[in-house]
Amino acid sequence: MTYDSVLNCVGSTPLVRLQRCFPLPDVEVLAKLEMLNPCGSMKDRPARHIVEQGVREGTLRPGMRIVESTSGNLGVALAVTARMHSLSFTAVVDPNTSPTNLRLLELFGADIDMVTEQDSAGGYLHTRVDRARGHAEAAPDVVWINQYANERNWRAYYETVGVEILREVDGPIDYLVGPVSTTGSLHGTARRLREVHPELKTVAVDAVGSVIFGTPPSKRRIPGFGASRVPEIFNEAEIDEVFHIADAASAAGCRRLAETEGILAGGSSGAVISAMGDFLNGVGGPARVVALLPDRGERYLDSVYDDSWVDQVKSDDDAPTDVAAAP
Repeated sequence: MTYDSVLNCVGSTPLVRLQRCFPLPDVEVLAKLEMLNPCGSMKDRPARHIVEQGVREGTLRPGMRIVESTSGNLGVALAVTARMHSLSFTAVVDPNTSPTNLRLLELFGADIDMVTEQDSAGGYLHTRVDRARGHAEAAPDVVWINQYANERNWRAYYETVGVEILREVDGPIDYLVGPVSTTGSLHGTARRLREVHPELKTVAVDAVGSVIFGTPPSKRRIPGFGASRVPEIFNEAEIDEVFHIADAASAAGCRRLAETEGILAGGSSGAVISAMGDFLNGVGGPARVVALLPDRGERYLDSVYDDSWVDQVKSDDDAPTDVAAAP
């Protein structure tokens, strides 16, 4: 099939049965390989959906600029989407953004605005969001994507991933398992699946140190996984179970997936695999589980696939915290 644009290649990613990773006789685990989108992640979907809806409505026109706070994947997807629609794009990033993602943003024509001031949660998300908002408020032809509050974020997955899974899976779907950051992918996919499978249970995989579900903030090292603020589009009532996964466990999940299935996936995908080990112990068969694997692993070769990085993470996590001396 021939396409007019790389954006037309977004979606229709395959489902793969993880029968070697999870060899359970009565439980089928199907993984949605979102890393096979053209820019390498599921973020291709909201980037295309949000921009193209704006173009159709006339709120985005050639020559205008879009801006977004991003740790990498959405930024890369927005850079490509903006270029295809003759828009400019500013990516607001922070020092934790990987050199690979920064280089990709540059190659695809993004202007990079690096924030260096940490927020009250010890991260950079609040600072990045404030900077992105400031760009939009400063000029009438700048539009802030605002993925944490944009209803079109979850709509992108509702209209695409959910539809694809329903088309490809014959029979019941009992569980949907996916990582969270903005929560758009998990909410959008689950809302579509529940229209056909109302008994579906939604399982969120969050990072240790993320505040989405009310747990205390702490250092997180895997970009695009967890958050230091609660997204406006998040609805906790729609989540049935939550697993919090530490960075080292996410790395172990990545390696397990590569070793058993030959799938080189990113850090949040490894978190899903790690969480699944505990989650499946409580699942009585027969059951079918669909797992969302957001991105591919090449951008993580110097982190979750690097032994020295994993050793350092374990050392940091085992180190005692400073305690103030008693007066």
